[in-house]
Amino acid sequence: MSVLDAPVTAAAPAAPTAGLTPIFVRLKLTLLRNGLRQSSGRKAAFIASLVFTLLLAAGQVLGLVLLRGNEHAATVVVLLTGVVALGWAVLPLFFPSGDDTLDPTRLVMLPLRPKPLIRALLVSSMIGIGPLFTLCLVVGSVLALAHGAAGVLFAALAVPLTMLLCVALSRAVATANVRLLNSRKGRDLAVLSGLVIAVGIQFVNFGAQRLGQAGGLSTLDPAADVVRWLPGASAVAAVDAASDGSYGVAVLQLLITVGALAALMWMWQRSLVKLMTAPDGSTLAAAEPTREKSGRGGLPSLLPEGRTATVMQRSLRYVARDPKTKAAWVTALAIGAIVPLLNAVQGTGSVYFACFAAGMLGMQMYNQFGQDTSAFWMVALTISSPRDAYVELRARALVLLLLTLPFTLLVCAVTAAMIGDWRSLPGAMGLSFALLGSMLATGAVASALFPYSIPQEGAFKNVVPGQGGLAWISILGGMLAAALLSAPVIVPTIWMHVTDHHDALWLMVPGGLVYGALIGWAGLRIAAGRTANRLPEILAAVSKG
Repeated sequence: MSVLDAPVTAAAPAAPTAGLTPIFVRLKLTLLRNGLRQSSGRKAAFIASLVFTLLLAAGQVLGLVLLRGNEHAATVVVLLTGVVALGWAVLPLFFPSGDDTLDPTRLVMLPLRPKPLIRALLVSSMIGIGPLFTLCLVVGSVLALAHGAAGVLFAALAVPLTMLLCVALSRAVATANVRLLNSRKGRDLAVLSGLVIAVGIQFVNFGAQRLGQAGGLSTLDPAADVVRWLPGASAVAAVDAASDGSYGVAVLQLLITVGALAALMWMWQRSLVKLMTAPDGSTLAAAEPTREKSGRGGLPSLLPEGRTATVMQRSLRYVARDPKTKAAWVTALAIGAIVPLLNAVQGTGSVYFACFAAGMLGMQMYNQFGQDTSAFWMVALTISSPRDAYVELRARALVLLLLTLPFTLLVCAVTAAMIGDWRSLPGAMGLSFALLGSMLATGAVASALFPYSIPQEGAFKNVVPGQGGLAWISILGGMLAAALLSAPVIVPTIWMHVTDHHDALWLMVPGGLVYGALIGWAGLRIAAGRTANRLPEILAAVSKG
């Protein structure tokens, strides 16, 4: 029996629950204030985020108010509200540590009842930048639709109901999956967010262009007719129905939201009771049979012996197992393919857009030692000379090439096939080789000169406070240097196109390959000396997280 179901006794009096909600609100405000006191960087980031959110929300509200009276206002508002509700449902899966101050597992040992607890969590969850932005959007939505006394009345009900539904949906999803999200495999879900965001942005851009070509907002009316009956948008749709005099439809749509909110609260309570009473898998003894490891096989058997094989296997395991490294690779692969291919589908692309794949993947060479975090000290113990540092960096570069070269060639070929411009394919391949070699060189040097720590908590916290300047210098400075180093291949490629010497573009394939290999080798040599001489500074910088 747990604290949620245990009877109240004299030895363990129940905590007063009548004032639980004010306590949780003060707790949330206190935790927020104390978090901002930890560093000036965190305070500046919060203030900047708040100002940006308020400006964006003000622009959204103004735009929605200007839609008032437009024949397609209901379509835009209903779809926008549905997307916002969907975001509240999905974000807990992609940002599991986004609001760890309200993690219910921290309250397991307290004598709290489920119903007062979920009320307190629901109200305290209304505090934050996300709820403020959502409130502005919902208010702007009802202002765009409300006409007459009935419309105003339904608008006054729709705003709090929509807000409560969004927050309850977010909390119910988070509570149902909290143990999964706090596990290592659960944190791997954050890898999907990079892919979803990258794909989503590109498809939104693609859809917006298609929408303009298809004749405007009227093409969205069928989708809005469906979404207005879904709980996330039905309350706002009820305002439009009431303004048009369809009171029966308005009441029904409002009841859909009320029913969904009641169902979410019930599901949330059940999940909370189960979470705080059922044993966790981490408390059970592991009973897996011991498996004997065989000799070298698979990829390890194909790698060269010695330090190179060891470093390559370690780097490949980071890509496969470490959530931060995996997220960076998945995002780079997705964006590197989506940008050229979607532009090719729209008919506005070029074969040279395929170089974007090499650029995105080449960025993985930057901050090589920061990826090791505090474990870099074990690597540092094995580096006693520039030769050791060179072998270490070379093996890491080989892993990047092992994954990048086939992918870059595939993107170049598919882009050329979709556009039908096979004559420019050799030039794009040559530029990709040169750009990749240049980024290997500058990334290795930047890793030695500007290392920074990557914090382990938070799927999207990639720099610890106080090292943001180092990260910007490392990445942006390195990318600009890589672009300049690629000039010996960029200039002749442009000249061949301008002078209509397309038949000579095939020379760029061996030329770009040789040049990229030479510039990459030179960069690794330079970075090796810097790494060997700056090991204490590098170790101190990457261990701050």
